[in-house]
Amino acid sequence: MRKLMIPVIVVFIAALLMSMFVVQEGERGIVVRFGRILKAPDSDVARIYEPGLHFKVPVFDRVRTLDARIQTMDDQADRFVTSEKKDVIIDTYVKWKIEDFGQYYLTTGGGDASTAEALLKRKVIDSLRAEIGSREIKQIVSGPDRGNLIDSNAVVEEDDAPATEIVAEIAPRKEVEGQRDQIMANVLADIKVSAFKDLGVEVVDFRMKKINLPDEISESIYRRMRAERESVARKHRSQGREKAEVIRAQSELEVAKILADANRLAAVVRGNADAQTAEIYSTAFNQDPEFYSFLRSLKAYENSFNSKNDILVVDPNTDFFRYMKESNAVAN
Repeated sequence: MRKLMIPVIVVFIAALLMSMFVVQEGERGIVVRFGRILKAPDSDVARIYEPGLHFKVPVFDRVRTLDARIQTMDDQADRFVTSEKKDVIIDTYVKWKIEDFGQYYLTTGGGDASTAEALLKRKVIDSLRAEIGSREIKQIVSGPDRGNLIDSNAVVEEDDAPATEIVAEIAPRKEVEGQRDQIMANVLADIKVSAFKDLGVEVVDFRMKKINLPDEISESIYRRMRAERESVARKHRSQGREKAEVIRAQSELEVAKILADANRLAAVVRGNADAQTAEIYSTAFNQDPEFYSFLRSLKAYENSFNSKNDILVVDPNTDFFRYMKESNAVAN
């Protein structure tokens, strides 16, 4: 009897262990029996096992745990065509979580998250393509409360302060009605219903992160922008040179005017000085004409005989030698 009890106890413990399973925090469990998901009592909804310790029928039941947390689908950007037949590249992300675990398990072939995201992405792209195809670029890149003026080529990012700029060739600089927020709201409402119905997931949020132009279009736009900026720079330089010439001409005119006034004043001062000099000479001459004549003669003698090499051919009886003769007479 004892020998029989040991195998029975081992089988019992093994069966007990096989009948227990643990659902981790952040997960939910469902039990599949003979290929069918166990339903909740008196309901057609799958029975959901909350985090904790639970029991199942050994061998016949299989437990599948599914992540119940909010997931982020952040895939690569896709190309869309606007109503103007212009291509734009839009990068999006989707926040979602499992709502109907039974429906999700059956639709994704056993709860494969990559399959769920592939199906969800197709719904997002189809809905977003319909929204983008009915709007112009200037409506897509701007929000409703910014009263935006669309300008040059730039990236629009949802997480940062949105830069609502795009090329003047595509969206001329003018006031536009931004519909970017409306587009995101429409897409979210659309995929929320279809995703729950077809996949059993709840779409929590949808956002357009970036809106770019294709590289080939961006390069042509950059060239156009550079050409426009160079044209503006040439215009400013031309205006600067014109103003420089005007300033230089005005400066030269001021200089000429100042020099003319200075020369006129100098001539007046010089004329007054000459007049005063002549008056002084005249006064001195009238006081003693003979002495003045004598001084003039001495000055002339000094200038005439200051060099031994000078030769004068002068009549000795002229008035030039009058004071020399008189000095000889006085000496005798």
